[in-house]
Amino acid sequence: MTDAVLKRVAIRKYTAEKVSEDDIKALIAAFQASPCGMHQADVMQMTVVEDENLLSEIEQVTSNACYNAPLLFIINVKKGNEFGERDASVAAENLMVEAAALNLGSVYLMNAANVLNSAKSLEQKLEVPEDFETSVIVACGHAAEQPNDDRSNRYKVVRK
Repeated sequence: MTDAVLKRVAIRKYTAEKVSEDDIKALIAAFQASPCGMHQADVMQMTVVEDENLLSEIEQVTSNACYNAPLLFIINVKKGNEFGERDASVAAENLMVEAAALNLGSVYLMNAANVLNSAKSLEQKLEVPEDFETSVIVACGHAAEQPNDDRSNRYKVVRK
């Protein structure tokens, strides 16, 4: 297993330091490399939010559920598509593993995504098409703290 997979943990506190343009491009490339069900690439899209005013508005609408991260990846899927939710989760994992490889922190946010779906004026600002909905948000930035999270025996594993 790669170091980035083992290194990735949920980060919920970020510094104010901006993520570099090169790192953002690498994260977008990780999103683009994610698999999609039945080759249906048109059922998922992503909005990258780094504008401070939009970030602030999202924090306000979601009751600070994005942890004041300086960068958000909002993954949207076509409503009613059977693969969209799964594709979004796989794409989010790609983003988070790449973030770990770049020494950035990240966290997978579902509640903030649900709240965003009811904020229609904000969805318009984010250019989410009407036939799409937000599935997951990945908050990203420079970690302000590093949790001690031993996950070596987190789940039950059965071998036969």
